[in-house]
Amino acid sequence: MEAPSSSVVDRSAKGGRPRVTSRADLERIGFELFAQQGFDATTVDDIAGAAGIGRRTFFRYFASKNDLVWGDFEEQLAGFRKLLAGADQAAPIMEALRAAVVDFNRFDASVVPWHRQRMELILTVPTLQADATLRYASWRGIVTEFVARHLGQPESDVVPRLIGHSVLAAAVAAYEHWLAREDVELSAVLDMAIRRLDEGFGAVGSR
Repeated sequence: MEAPSSSVVDRSAKGGRPRVTSRADLERIGFELFAQQGFDATTVDDIAGAAGIGRRTFFRYFASKNDLVWGDFEEQLAGFRKLLAGADQAAPIMEALRAAVVDFNRFDASVVPWHRQRMELILTVPTLQADATLRYASWRGIVTEFVARHLGQPESDVVPRLIGHSVLAAAVAAYEHWLAREDVELSAVLDMAIRRLDEGFGAVGSR
């Protein structure tokens, strides 16, 4: 996730009110409203009104309020896939996965508060859980594909599926711990969680 930028505005909005003209600014405004009045109580109209735009303009940026929470998730998935594609081919699978997951979840200090708020919503708001299931399935699928390719097995085989599900579970557990403890560093707890998995899976796929 990128930190929402400073506002890019168009002063031609009604009454001279600044009008937001970027996805990042809409995210910033949406997150501010979610913090003030809760996710479920905040409507698309609320966000559009605070941004000085109409509903139709909002939907040019995001398909729904849920999509605003997830931000550029598809772009992030592409980045994760690229990290795994560049992994050391000689490394054991779990070692390569741990390095990629930790790297994928590194954020500049300025971004961390926004990312924490995003993940707090994703992991705790019931109305976002259906979206989470679908999007995490896509993330898990990238892991499964990577494992299957390295083992020379179909993605439908049990070991690629097992590792895909297990790595996702470890990442979610690490995030839940991070959200509960402000003194915990995200990279460190992700690294620890996947190392624990590595102890179970051993040198699967080592060459």
